[in-house]
Amino acid sequence: MRSEALAGLAAERVGHRFKGLPPDAEGLTVGELTAQRRNLFDGGFTTPVLALSAERLEHNLRLMETYAVRHGLAFAPHGKTTMAPQLFDRQIERGAWGITLAVPHQVWVARAFGVRRIFLANELVDPAALRRIAGELAADPGFRFVCYVDSVRGVELMDAALAGSGRPLDVVIELAAGDGARTGVRTEAECARVADAVAAARHLRLVGVAGYEGEVPGADPERVGAWLSRLVALAAGFDKEGRFGGADEIVVSAGGSAWFDTVAEVFAEIPELSLPVLKLLRSGAYVSHDDGHYRRLTPFNRVPGEGALEPAFRLWAQVVSRPSPEQAFANAGKRDAAHDLDLPVALAVRRDGVERPATGVSVARLSDQHAWLDTGPEADVEVGDWVGLGLSHPCTTFDKWQLIPVAEADGTVVDYIRTFF
Repeated sequence: MRSEALAGLAAERVGHRFKGLPPDAEGLTVGELTAQRRNLFDGGFTTPVLALSAERLEHNLRLMETYAVRHGLAFAPHGKTTMAPQLFDRQIERGAWGITLAVPHQVWVARAFGVRRIFLANELVDPAALRRIAGELAADPGFRFVCYVDSVRGVELMDAALAGSGRPLDVVIELAAGDGARTGVRTEAECARVADAVAAARHLRLVGVAGYEGEVPGADPERVGAWLSRLVALAAGFDKEGRFGGADEIVVSAGGSAWFDTVAEVFAEIPELSLPVLKLLRSGAYVSHDDGHYRRLTPFNRVPGEGALEPAFRLWAQVVSRPSPEQAFANAGKRDAAHDLDLPVALAVRRDGVERPATGVSVARLSDQHAWLDTGPEADVEVGDWVGLGLSHPCTTFDKWQLIPVAEADGTVVDYIRTFF
């Protein structure tokens, strides 16, 4: 997906838009700053500053590439996690079929940076957005776009908005994960009615079925496996009824970041259908992984022989107040760190170039711009120290940082990742 837009990111100027960068780098291009290979810890970076580990990022990319190949899965990682075209590019270089997205703006970003295959994990009924997609399909024969439908009304709105378009819009019926789950058609009978509506539409083409197993109520391997079996049975039933007659392949898609092992197990049993089957996995959080939510939930905990993801984020904040032996404050807060699922975890302390474990230090709460640190008797923390924080939930971490340094283990910054939220 190499594009002029991707190469052009290096020409952006460093300035006040980007948090944590060295003040004396203002006015340099990102490419010029990258070439300087500054050190994160003594190269003038200011706190708070979020960094990605170069080695762990590469490890995670390689691991999921290997996993998908081993299990015969196509991979369209969810780009809403990072909204970082440089990472989209690396994922596609690592064999990804394309990129999954959620809303029109994200599609425009991906298209601006040359992504050729997009899976939109949402029903798209906005007329202006649909007309733009139709224009992109007409202008670029190599562009593949697939999106959800989950209602007859949605099908009708889509078809009306696409009046006069050339190529049909490929859609998959979203099977809900259960009663009370997020979106999707609740029953197989309703799925058939939506499929009938697609067949009657002039500008839509049914190419498969999909859903999100992370919404299965009371999710466990048995319940998730049962729902995935329903999804596979729905695809097989639709194929037997000839509902994919205009397609080149049948898309069967699922897979967040918590149950992709069960997805691989069930999708391995998809029977032979009348067309080739694209078994499409959509996990996204694996790129950076984390030190909280996904560390607990990753399927690699259940299948350790397949490998292990490594948390690649670390948020560095500076201790700016030590009002008592039991308490300290660092200068990173809700504006800098994800906090919707877990609080950050204190992992390391740096002083005078020496890094050590953050023994006895924990994050008690966050204000907008402060981390409240509880410090036990064994804690050795002083004003001026840097505290390295592990984070939970990549999706609400990337969105707080527009330009993220990528640092090697010794602190050398070798790249900067630009995000577009």
